[in-house]
Amino acid sequence: METHKRGGKKVVVIGGGVAGSLIAKSLQFNSDLTLIDPKEYYEIPWANLRAMVEPSFAERSLIHHKDYLSNGRLMFSGAINISNSEVLTADGHSVAYDYLVIATGHNDPIPRTKTERLKQYQAENEKIKSASSILIVGGGPTGVELAGEIAFDFPEKRVTLVHNGPRLLEFLGPKASNKTLNWLKSRKVEVKLDQRVNLKDISEGNKTYLTSAGETIKADCHFLCTGKPLGSAWLRETVLKDSLDDFGMLKVDENLRVKGRRNIFAIGDITDVKEIKQGYLAQKHALVAAKNIKLLLSGGNESKMATYETSSIKAIVSLGRQDAVAQFPFTTMIGLIPGLIKSKDLFVGKTRKTMGLDPHIVHS
Repeated sequence: METHKRGGKKVVVIGGGVAGSLIAKSLQFNSDLTLIDPKEYYEIPWANLRAMVEPSFAERSLIHHKDYLSNGRLMFSGAINISNSEVLTADGHSVAYDYLVIATGHNDPIPRTKTERLKQYQAENEKIKSASSILIVGGGPTGVELAGEIAFDFPEKRVTLVHNGPRLLEFLGPKASNKTLNWLKSRKVEVKLDQRVNLKDISEGNKTYLTSAGETIKADCHFLCTGKPLGSAWLRETVLKDSLDDFGMLKVDENLRVKGRRNIFAIGDITDVKEIKQGYLAQKHALVAAKNIKLLLSGGNESKMATYETSSIKAIVSLGRQDAVAQFPFTTMIGLIPGLIKSKDLFVGKTRKTMGLDPHIVHS
């Protein structure tokens, strides 16, 4: 897809997730912009668990890149290499850049088209509806939110959550963990901590699972909700191979430039910024980096670039459609009040508005 008007310095954004899509939108009228992403849409990730229990919810949370990017080139491919001046895509194209933004986040293989992704949600919904008992593996935010969604929408289902750590939501404090555990138990979710599940020997139709503690769990199906690898493996053979830390994160400076690079920025989960990885923080990265690139595009002084500053942990984990657990700098709470902030719409309307779209109407 070509831009409506061309010209200016070439900016290439790799990755069309939370951070990449927002910075592409922000820079499209200030540069000759190209967004490289394997899929044709931006998915609001904090809404995908609701879409598993209500597939139609994804009609608003899956946004075609072309809907917010009216003045940029779209390339539906992955990036496989970069040099000091070009990006090489998986389908063999070389794309020149003056400024490069890497926003590849976590490696989460999902379908290329919105239609295929909607079908995937429909299939997951059928899997939930047809099961009497469900096993969830992983007690981080994904596993906890999925357990909450199923427990709220399908209270008749028998849900078991197994986590290999000593408490749920370990990125938050113990108070939030305990409140969440009690909430799940009150909804008849069975929680097993400090245990792993052997999924290697599970075959289709096998409804018996064995934990590391020797316990047997019977379930009609399971969902794996453990962490996903960073989307940085491809960088190990590029000019940025020495810019990765031991965890595969790109080392950035206070302006969100890759350390030692004047024209390459990195934003979102792929950076080594010392903070928990959350969507709203990735959006903050995008806005700071966009401001700095606009300054550089206009010939501004580098000393005037904006600095990204970390802040205290603030997180809200939804628990079904009404409740949530929230940790703020000075308090932790659970129930309807934090639920009012997030759980009804999961910030989908707000995010669509940020992307310049109608919060409610879906355009085909």
